[in-house]
Amino acid sequence: TTAFTCVFQCFPCEPTCLSASWSSPEFALRPVAPMVKMTRSKTFQAYLPTCHRTYSCIHCRAHLANHDELISKSFQGSQGRAYLFNSVVNVGCGPAEERVLLTGLHAVADIYCENCKTTLGWKYEHAFESSQKYKEGKYIIELAHMIKDNGWE
Repeated sequence: TTAFTCVFQCFPCEPTCLSASWSSPEFALRPVAPMVKMTRSKTFQAYLPTCHRTYSCIHCRAHLANHDELISKSFQGSQGRAYLFNSVVNVGCGPAEERVLLTGLHAVADIYCENCKTTLGWKYEHAFESSQKYKEGKYIIELAHMIKDNGWE
């Protein structure tokens, strides 16, 4: 038999025993090996290409946005300067709520890093003024929560 087949046939048994099965009494009386505690590794839902300039979460380095998705660097967040992006990755979205911002009334939803759960900024769900409609579906990330990665000089 192959090693692969042997692993499946002998898994419940000790290497010297070839006859015990899961339901046999001798298997039930065998000492159980201690459980190994598994820790959750920090994996992200999406990785951006390393050949592009990217922005990452300053707290856990999860990728957030590709530089090509940047619309504007001239935005104000609740904690200082912020950038407006077309799309982002590895972020979760809270419930939408109406807020009066510097440019008027908007329906926005806070966004947070899916890896470390830090609030990063918000998503524009709806703009009530026609001049602000271009923001709908776009994302604000505050500079205080992101770092430049990959290819910045």
